[in-house]
Amino acid sequence: MGDSTLSKGFKIVPDVLDAAECAALLEALEAVPRSRAGSRHLLSCAAVSQLATDGRLTRIAKSFLDSEPFPFRATLFDKSANSNWLVVWHQDTALPLARRIEEPGWGPWSTKAGVLYAHAPAWALARVVALRVHLDPSESANGPLRVIPGSHQLGVLTDDQLAALAISHEVGTCLVPVGGILAMRPLLVHSSSKSTNLCPRRIIHIEYADAEYLAPGCELAVA
Repeated sequence: MGDSTLSKGFKIVPDVLDAAECAALLEALEAVPRSRAGSRHLLSCAAVSQLATDGRLTRIAKSFLDSEPFPFRATLFDKSANSNWLVVWHQDTALPLARRIEEPGWGPWSTKAGVLYAHAPAWALARVVALRVHLDPSESANGPLRVIPGSHQLGVLTDDQLAALAISHEVGTCLVPVGGILAMRPLLVHSSSKSTNLCPRRIIHIEYADAEYLAPGCELAVA
């Protein structure tokens, strides 16, 4: 991979979508059932499913995966003055699966909105990248994502390890303009603060894997 930013576990790509495309996505999302903080399992929404297979996005995902990206999950995060929350330092370790498997490293298991999830081992998460499509600008005052560059290379960490890492390592703040994309590895340690202004921060978070089956019998569920 020639792009040195990929070794950091994340990359910001500005100006992928234009303002009209972002507005059309926001309009389509008005019809989607949601909680105050957003909505899960958005690949059933035609506009989001179309976005997930857009060549502009799949090219970014492919630069991380080195294979044809398979979109398997999409989520809306909607942070605003009316729905404002703090996200502590963490990694994204749960994957949706088509069926339960009894293999080392998988679990604990849970079910969210009818979809089976398991916390995954590091080798499986290394085959995934998420693209965060910004429908609003992510600015310093509206709770932008903070990351620890390169931390995705450390494997799955405990809560104590996450806390120690946040104290001892450089932290970057991801400011992304409207229509821009933040690509990130799920094991990249990240957090976000509460918004301190009234500007919304709406993001479609789309996850891609390098294949539908991560191993024999280990099939990702499309959500």
